[in-house]
This record gives sequence, C-alpha cells and structure tokens, in this order.
Amino acid sequence: MTSTRLSLATVLWIVGIAVVFVGAWKVYVEVSDISRFVLPAPDDVGLALVDILGEARTWHHLRVTLTEIVLGFAAAVTVGVIVGTVLGELPAVERVVNPYLIVLQVLPKVAIIPLLLLWMGFGPSAKILIAAVFAFFPMTAGTRAGIRSVEPGNLDLAATLQMSRWKRLWLIELRAALPSILTGMEVAIVLATVGAVVSEYLAGGEGLGWLAVVNLNQLQVDNLFAVIVLLCALGIVLYVAVAALRRWLVPWHPSATQRPPGV
Repeated sequence: MTSTRLSLATVLWIVGIAVVFVGAWKVYVEVSDISRFVLPAPDDVGLALVDILGEARTWHHLRVTLTEIVLGFAAAVTVGVIVGTVLGELPAVERVVNPYLIVLQVLPKVAIIPLLLLWMGFGPSAKILIAAVFAFFPMTAGTRAGIRSVEPGNLDLAATLQMSRWKRLWLIELRAALPSILTGMEVAIVLATVGAVVSEYLAGGEGLGWLAVVNLNQLQVDNLFAVIVLLCALGIVLYVAVAALRRWLVPWHPSATQRPPGV
C-alpha cells in the first residue's frame, strides 16, 4: 500500500508558503500607512490569539460552535445518506424529487437563515438545523452518485446469488458507494462549519461567530483576526478528522492508497 503521509519536501513547501505570506503581511503593514483598525500586524494577531485562548469564555464559545457543527453534520449525513440512497435506488422517485432538490440547492442558503431563525427561534436547535441544511446537499449528491456507480458485474452477481434487495443494498451498493459518500462528507463538514458560524453572526448570544461580531463592534480588530484564525484551525481539524475516515473505512480504494508523485 502506498503511503499517504506527506513527504518532507511537501511539508517544507507548505511551511515556507505560510512563512512568506505572514512575512509579506508584516512588511505591508509596516511600510504602508494602513490603519491597524483595518489590518493589524500578524504579531499583534498572535498576541491577541494567546490572550483570547487564556479566557474561559473563548473555550465556552468554541464548545458551542463545535457542538452545533458536529450535530448539524451528523444530521446531514444521516438524512443525506437515506435520501441519496432512495434517489439512487428509485429512478422514478428521483425524476419527481430532483427538480425540488435543484431549486433548494441553487437557493442561497444565507437567504433562508432569517426564516429558519424566525420559525425556530434563536436557540441552539436553529443553528444546528442551519448547519445541517448547508451540509445536506453534498451528502445527498455523493450518496446518489455512489449508488449509481456500482459495478454492473457486482449487481449481476447479486442477482445470480438471489440476494434480497436489502441485502444487496447493504453488502454491495452502500459499500461500493462509500468512497463517494466520504467525498460528500468532506465537503459537508466544511459547509456545516460555514452554516453554524453564519447562523451565529445573525442569531448572536453564543459561539465563535458571535464572538467575532462582538470584537468587530468593539473595534478590537486584532481580537477579531484571532477569532478568525481560531475558526480556521477548527475547520481544518474537523476536515482532517473526516478525511482520515477514508483510510479507515475504505483502505482498499485508490483515493485512500494512492497519491501524486512527490507528495
């Protein structure tokens, strides 16, 4: 099995680009007359990040946001896999439902957030639902594509063995669809993060999104940048955790065992 770990050269490139970016940011702030209320220096952001990480309220808001993301993501995975499986198994149902799914998918999700908040209130359940709505469509699309891409030979074998529909679905179709489902999950966890943070912007009260708005209103721009860095770190950790499932669940698939040369 080919290793999926990053090579030393790749790690050095990643670190080098980050160092160049931060250095260019620092130089730009120092040589230009841009206000620190518009763009603080990276070292100021670093100090602000250390400060907010030392506050108990930051960890409380982090837990709130993490809970909303994880629960919304879990709901989207559950419903998305079920709906995607039904659409993949029943083309007649897909032909009826697909236009509505397309309408809901192209509808800007941010536009319906105020409606969801109006109907469900400003509590955690509304934010979890919003995160789930953002993450639902990639899960449905990934599952449906995976069900439809099962090798015909496997289906012929199932027919020869006279497998029941449920047994064929569990033993052959869902397992063959796992790589596509996992791809949908990788997209869904990112969108669930976006949905949870945007809902916190609008609903307020708790969460890192709300904390970012508070710092903006107080013109504490270095703290605002620090919260953004913390959100980025949270998103990366969640994405890596979901991506790691691929090597655990489908170690036999090329997406989990192969990598480009030199990576």
